[in-house]
Amino acid sequence: MNGAKWWAATIAATVVVAGTVTTGVVVQYKHALTHQAPYKPIEPARGITALTDKGTTNNEALRSTVGALAQDPRLAGFAGTIVDATTGEVILEKDADKPLTPASATKMLTATAALYELGPDHRITTDVIKQDDHTVVIKAAGDVWLTDERLDQLAHKIKEQMPSVSAVLVDTSTWKGDKILGGWDPDDVNAGYVAPLEPIMLYGGRIGAKEGDVPRSQNPGLDVASALAQRLGAGTKGYTDSANGDVIATTESEALEKRIFQMMQHSDNVMAEAIGREIDAAQPVQATLRILSEHGITIGASEVADNSGLSLHNRITPALLAQIATKVATDPEVHSLILALPVAGGSGTLVDRYAELDGRGWVRAKTGTLTGVSALVGVVPSISGHIYSFGLISNGSEIPEARAALDTLASALRDA
Repeated sequence: MNGAKWWAATIAATVVVAGTVTTGVVVQYKHALTHQAPYKPIEPARGITALTDKGTTNNEALRSTVGALAQDPRLAGFAGTIVDATTGEVILEKDADKPLTPASATKMLTATAALYELGPDHRITTDVIKQDDHTVVIKAAGDVWLTDERLDQLAHKIKEQMPSVSAVLVDTSTWKGDKILGGWDPDDVNAGYVAPLEPIMLYGGRIGAKEGDVPRSQNPGLDVASALAQRLGAGTKGYTDSANGDVIATTESEALEKRIFQMMQHSDNVMAEAIGREIDAAQPVQATLRILSEHGITIGASEVADNSGLSLHNRITPALLAQIATKVATDPEVHSLILALPVAGGSGTLVDRYAELDGRGWVRAKTGTLTGVSALVGVVPSISGHIYSFGLISNGSEIPEARAALDTLASALRDA
């Protein structure tokens, strides 16, 4: 599918997503989260015929417009890069090589590298091993997307091979390194933003819920062993660092493409860290940056501490974010990431934004939010049919005000 036709198909999908009913996050500070009532469907975005025939656009006028918007005092410490992905022209470079705190915009690096390295159809297989006549070991492999239904199926398979099981152990040794990373707040687990990093979890380690920012378990791997033990009638559960024996049952995750969609829509930190370790279990951040570099993306002065953006040690340049957004817009290997990005006014973390802006239903972008940090990285098709990619970061700002200014800036690209 050529670029123009692919974009037409993508934006057609955008129209569909923009009309769905979802639940939106209003403001997510580092230790505060509030929710709105279910979102009402918006009107479908306007026609997409412009995407199949690229028209002319006045990028000089656009430079003037976005240059003025980039001076908005609500953005405080702002840096940004905007590129006409159709022509390669740079539209805005404001401190483009200055590394700032990106928050969850970091997830763009992780998702892009994963698609390059693993492909959209990659799945995680978790084996259950018969250690002795009455003991099974779950060989954790990085699947933090386990559900009750999949555990039920796994228990059924095990019972067919071993009618009597008295102990269920879990081997979490496949992931190396710390379970809580540098720059994470110790309260993040209880606040529901992340769980200690173990390579198997039921519903991302959530306690008493299947989704949302609810408190997470301190021992998510053990929780899986306990849940399986309950289904098997086993009284003993625990950790082990070895799994020797025959595989008697397996469970397989959904395809990477679908898991990335979930991660990006909900900005899920556990999923992002798991996908990073799916790339490389021992050195996920280093592998992520290496893969991006191998695909022509310049890392520059960026310093990355984790795969989710939760770490306060992350410093990423707008130039790097814009390069990734441009790759997503132009490289077929990572095109599918477009459909994972939240739609302005329509889905995910952008569901309650762009209420009166022209970018509503057209801008697709990953958000980033920490205390004093607002970021936006993504793409938007203009009325003329050009595709614009952008990486925008605001530090030291008030979140609602900075978000409004970023949304206005991105919407200006739609009008080009």
